[in-house]
Amino acid sequence: MAARDRSPLKFDRRRTNTIGSLIHNLIAYTVNLICIMLILGQIGFNLGPLLAGAGVLGLAIGFGAQSLVKDVITGFFIIFEDQFGVGDVIQIDSYKGTVEEIGIRVTRIKSWTGEVHIIPNGNIKQVTNFSTYNSLAVVDVTIPHHMDIDEATKVLKETAKHVHELTDDVVKEPEVLGVQVVGSTDLKIRIIAECKPTRQFNVTRLLNIEIKKRLDTVQIENS
Repeated sequence: MAARDRSPLKFDRRRTNTIGSLIHNLIAYTVNLICIMLILGQIGFNLGPLLAGAGVLGLAIGFGAQSLVKDVITGFFIIFEDQFGVGDVIQIDSYKGTVEEIGIRVTRIKSWTGEVHIIPNGNIKQVTNFSTYNSLAVVDVTIPHHMDIDEATKVLKETAKHVHELTDDVVKEPEVLGVQVVGSTDLKIRIIAECKPTRQFNVTRLLNIEIKKRLDTVQIENS
């Protein structure tokens, strides 16, 4: 996996990171178990009866650890079906954040404010993945009735084109759809912009800033 960039066969980085994390966990559990058995053998424990009784003990544990088995099976299908991967921004129930790790039992997601949520895989019923497809930024610009609509639309189109040139987060030039709402003292013109996954909030803020600057300039020129 470390050499995948030099290989003629290209793999999805998100998927390889996820599988790499899972393999790391499996190896860690296996190595820890072997080390414990070796240590027990060194201090004089007879491992033969211990291994013979492991089957019976495993059966007893299996009946009492059904939730654990459910977590492991669900974790396997999350990886197999590529529902989400390490680095994706997802929402599970009320928890939203970036996937830091997918283990064989739990999934860790980190929210944008820094909290880390540890969720058993068996409790994951529904997942919303924000990193699979491009996102959409929606901005409604409020203008007064006395301002000419055609002039306002022209200004917004120029600003939208400028924002497209400013950032790589915008996939294609934003569109000015037209008047969305007509109020008693003002009206709203809607702009949409197709963005890279999870980048719609940054693009929305940038559009708001540039539109405010441009409208201020137009009002100064008209005064």
